[in-house]
Amino acid sequence: MRLALLSDIHANLPALEACLAAAQALGAERLVFLGDFVGYGPDPEAVVRRVQPLIAAGAIGILGNHDAATFQSDGSMNSMAAAAIAWTRQQLSPDSIDFLKSLPMEVNDGAHMFVHADASNPSAWNYVTDPEMAGRSLAAVKANVTFCGHVHKPALYCVTQAGGKVTAHIPSSDISIPLAAHRQWLAVLGAVGQPRDGNPAASFAIFNPAVRSLTYHRAPYDVEDVARRVLDAGLPESLAARLLKGR
Repeated sequence: MRLALLSDIHANLPALEACLAAAQALGAERLVFLGDFVGYGPDPEAVVRRVQPLIAAGAIGILGNHDAATFQSDGSMNSMAAAAIAWTRQQLSPDSIDFLKSLPMEVNDGAHMFVHADASNPSAWNYVTDPEMAGRSLAAVKANVTFCGHVHKPALYCVTQAGGKVTAHIPSSDISIPLAAHRQWLAVLGAVGQPRDGNPAASFAIFNPAVRSLTYHRAPYDVEDVARRVLDAGLPESLAARLLKGR
C-alpha cells in the first residue's frame, strides 16, 4: 500500500490540494499527515475541514506544535509564529480545535513510526537537523523507518546498527530511494505549505512498503496568490516573503 506522506501544511490550502492531486496521480493508497496543519498560512479552517474527513476515512494524522499551540500556550514560539497562532485561533471553529486536540503525538505500527518532531521526546518539539539529533531519535524507537516533519527541509538519515554512525543524505526529487532492511532509517519530510529549502513548490513523499522505496516529490501551486492572501489577512509580511523564496 503506497503511502503519501505530507507534513507542515501550515494553513496553505492550495499547496495541500496540489500535493493531494499529485499523490493520487502517483497511485497513493493511504495518506499520512505528520502535523502542523495550521499556523503561518491564511487557510486554517479550510485546511482542517479538508483533512478531517480524510483522517476519519483512514488517513493517519499526527499533532504538530502549531496545532497544539491553538489550544495550549507555547512560550517557545518566536514573535512571528506567535502572531500567526493568535490570528489562527480566531479563525478556527470550536469543532476544528477539538479535532486538533484529538490528534495523537505519534503512531507506531511496529515497522514504521510517524511523528512530527524528534521521536525520542515528541512533546519537546525538537528539530532533527543533523546526524546527532537523528541518532538520538533513531535510538529511541524500534521501528525500521521513522517519518517526521517539523524541519521544513527534506533529509534522510540511516544507521546500520544501534549506536552506530549515522549517515545523512539530502534527497533529490523524483528519485526512488531504496531503504535497505538491514539499516534503520529516519526520513524528514519537507513542508507542504512553507518549504525552507529554497524551492517554493510544495513538498511531499511517497513510500512503498512492499518494495521499501521512498521518493520525494514537489507540487507547484500559485505561491504568489497565497502570499498575497497572507498579507491581506494581516499576518506578518515575513511569512509572505518566506513563501515566495521557499526559505
